[in-house]
Amino acid sequence: MNGPESGRAAAALAVLLVVAGCGSGGRSYEVPTSVMEPTIHCGRPKPGCEGRRNARVRVRAYGEDRPERGDIVALEAPPRAEEHCGFGGVYFKRVIALPGQTGEEKAGVIYVNGRQLAEPYLAPERLDRNTYPLHHITGGYFVLGDSRAHSCDSREWGPVPRANILGKVVKINQ
Repeated sequence: MNGPESGRAAAALAVLLVVAGCGSGGRSYEVPTSVMEPTIHCGRPKPGCEGRRNARVRVRAYGEDRPERGDIVALEAPPRAEEHCGFGGVYFKRVIALPGQTGEEKAGVIYVNGRQLAEPYLAPERLDRNTYPLHHITGGYFVLGDSRAHSCDSREWGPVPRANILGKVVKINQ
């Protein structure tokens, strides 16, 4: 095939590859808040933001897989999150405790099943010194923001049902 037919065929193949790539690669979101700083940047001059612009993240649905501790997830805010935080929509948080476990915070330190959680991704200046009571995680996942001092999360509104988790963040473009 030469001439216009080969050009149209190449263009059709390129469109097919882009569409196939989007379908298998998940959804893209912009992250406009500082709750996941310094892991995911938002754009200055917003409070707590370190980036030149809001980061874009690629989120892939779990399918048959389950969220694991440490995953950063996109989730649809449950009603209690909307009540406590003042807004709904898509949130980005890190999975801390799984169904059947316990999670709590004592003076800014997170404990899962009574053991201190190692969190090398946290920046010391983003921690809070709060204490939140023990949560028994049933029917969902305990999720927190990496910028604990600025995050409205499971410490306030409880576990997130699996049905609200849209997928795992698999790529971050800062």
